[in-house]
Amino acid sequence: MKTPALLRRLALAASALVLLQSGAAHAAERVRLAINLAPVSALTLIAQQKGLFTKNGLDVSIANFSSGRQALETVLGGGADVATAAESPVTAATFANQKVALLSRIEYSQLKTLVAFPGYKKPSDLKGKKLGYAAGTGSEVYTAELLKRIGLTKSDVTLVALRPQDMAAALASGGVDAYSIWEPHIANGRKALGDKAQLIDLENVYAETMNIVVTEDYARKNPKVSAALLKSLIEAEQWLKANPTDAVTLVAGAVGMKKEELAEIWDDYVFEVVLDKRTSDTLRNHAQWRIDSGNAAGGATAVPDFGKVIFTAPLKEIAPDRVRL
Repeated sequence: MKTPALLRRLALAASALVLLQSGAAHAAERVRLAINLAPVSALTLIAQQKGLFTKNGLDVSIANFSSGRQALETVLGGGADVATAAESPVTAATFANQKVALLSRIEYSQLKTLVAFPGYKKPSDLKGKKLGYAAGTGSEVYTAELLKRIGLTKSDVTLVALRPQDMAAALASGGVDAYSIWEPHIANGRKALGDKAQLIDLENVYAETMNIVVTEDYARKNPKVSAALLKSLIEAEQWLKANPTDAVTLVAGAVGMKKEELAEIWDDYVFEVVLDKRTSDTLRNHAQWRIDSGNAAGGATAVPDFGKVIFTAPLKEIAPDRVRL
């Protein structure tokens, strides 16, 4: 015959087992996130540091890379689940028949050109000069568009492929006379060269996007995780816009910048979790550039159907107003 004390112990043990099983059933979903460690990935950094991923049932580990291309290659190689990547690696993967799924755009910003050579007065003065760019990225597309805008061709300049982090030093040493890239590498160059450097005064030549990208297989198998990830990033966007000063401080610390230096270029970044015409147009325009320049895998001659690459379902589930395609 069981005593009252024994019955109580059995009841407590049973309750503990139920709680343990319940906790296991609702354990946080693990997500391996590969990011381009730069201000363009601000929303992922905020979501992590403010506990928004955890709040939405995700256990996110972040791996940092110097480019979105490296981040997406890590995903395609099975080393991560999710990447932040610009349109360039997405179009490259699509032409190579690698099944990727773009879940959302999270940022866009204009690329720029910094010049530092005697006698510069106007953009066409680039003729005959050495122009640095980052090969295989939006920088290369921007450079082609810039030359077209100012009435020059590639044969009018000497194009020099550089890593973004090497551009300021190359400009300071005379290795190049100018370079085309995204922030914060322009700000770094201006800091290094001071009054010797100046921006080419042209607007809206080419804006690069930053996106949340997974494999097609991952998107189909993990719709709830994808939705929770995007929900976290929307909350990060809302926090960023409500707390701009704190956001600059947080992001600057995360990417290794001085907050004063990031504050100077903060307004260059447009942060929004959205799928819109800019998202699809940028993919198509970049794909057309690959075709025209011979940078499309397999010698492709037709722009892919990016309607099959952009997956709207996760974002539509949590914020249908943000799907504007």
